[in-house]
Amino acid sequence: MANLLTDRAFWVNYWERKKGLAVQLPANYLFHRQLAEVVSKNDVKDAIELGGFPGYYAVFLKKYLKLDVTLLDYFVHPPVVQALLEKNDLKESDIHIIETDLFNYQPEKQYDLVLSCGLIEHFNDTADIINRHIAFVKPGGTLFITLPNFNAVNGWFQKTFDKENYDKHNIESMNPRLLKNICEAAGLKQVQAGYFGRFSVWLEDESQKSIAVRFFKKAVWITGKIFTKIIPFDSKNLSPYIILVAKK
Repeated sequence: MANLLTDRAFWVNYWERKKGLAVQLPANYLFHRQLAEVVSKNDVKDAIELGGFPGYYAVFLKKYLKLDVTLLDYFVHPPVVQALLEKNDLKESDIHIIETDLFNYQPEKQYDLVLSCGLIEHFNDTADIINRHIAFVKPGGTLFITLPNFNAVNGWFQKTFDKENYDKHNIESMNPRLLKNICEAAGLKQVQAGYFGRFSVWLEDESQKSIAVRFFKKAVWITGKIFTKIIPFDSKNLSPYIILVAKK
């Protein structure tokens, strides 16, 4: 699987060191406006979140947008999912779970909405992973993909202070024009791809960084937030995310 920049061991280690995964998701969760618009405009009834363990967006879509949701990932730890569901007043049967390798799985059904948030950038072949998403989309359905923008200031932080994590990402995939071209080549319509968010920086396992790094990161975060509040705009150099939306 040369296409993959990570392996199962990476994700097992990644999630096992995470604490406090069972959180109550707010109605204004990240990308909530964009998802609500997609659901309302397209009469979406069901959705699948790919590579989404522990299932934050599946839970969000079930809790707030009342969709029939499925979570697919090749690492799923049921107690974590169960704790997340309980924290959000949901029960185990509210989410369908498929634990499988996306590269060895043929979709058994298609969905009105297929989404992933922070998945495609972990693969070398961007067109291939996007086309695997498209296979899950019903005719007339919607593809919704988000990924970080490491071509922005946040990427410099990752590369400088967490090179190991930075190298797990395909930086070339973080290009709205590339993403749009891939979708159009696959026959998708109404393709929209662009930068999202005014400004943000983050570091994985920030508590383990030095005091100097944490202080510097906070200073940059505050400065960037103030600047983009005074002069608000989405841009390649500052926006922390990229959003791709397309119709099949």
